[in-house]
Amino acid sequence: MSQTSTESVSDAPAWRVTFNAVDLALYRRARSMAHGPDVVSMVRRYSRLGEHGAVWLGAGLAGALVDRSRRRHWLRATATVGAAYLTSTSIKMAIARQRPAIEDLPHLMATPTGLSFPSSHSTSSFAAARAYGALVPGAPLQLAAAAMAFSRLYLGVHYPSDVVAGAALGTAIGSLGR
Repeated sequence: MSQTSTESVSDAPAWRVTFNAVDLALYRRARSMAHGPDVVSMVRRYSRLGEHGAVWLGAGLAGALVDRSRRRHWLRATATVGAAYLTSTSIKMAIARQRPAIEDLPHLMATPTGLSFPSSHSTSSFAAARAYGALVPGAPLQLAAAAMAFSRLYLGVHYPSDVVAGAALGTAIGSLGR
């Protein structure tokens, strides 16, 4: 976990030290799962679909194209997913938390930036699951969103708290677009 240059571990409040230790332990647990080349390749491909919310934005636009009677609803939901992605990216830039850099657990995928909080993949995925869930069955969307979020942890590019924060943010914003 990164710390500011003016704050040492001993200066940090006890709750933050405990939180960081739990976050790191959960990160290590997820990263210790089976990482065979075929599984990593599959998870990496799935995770790439979520770059910049692309798969979710594309799905929303496809819905608007195909479901003419609810086009306005699809476009509103798609705009909500875009807004969730932009909100997450803005927060990420403001907070500037660095991605995990654990020596014995290197990332299994390259990322566009070195920033991690909140996970924009999680934010856009959960926003889509919530917003599109008013238009199509929500359970498969929730499962796809959870898989997308977990892929980021599995690949080592986010801490669990990044993923949980992104999921919460996405769910909240996605609720506005239903």
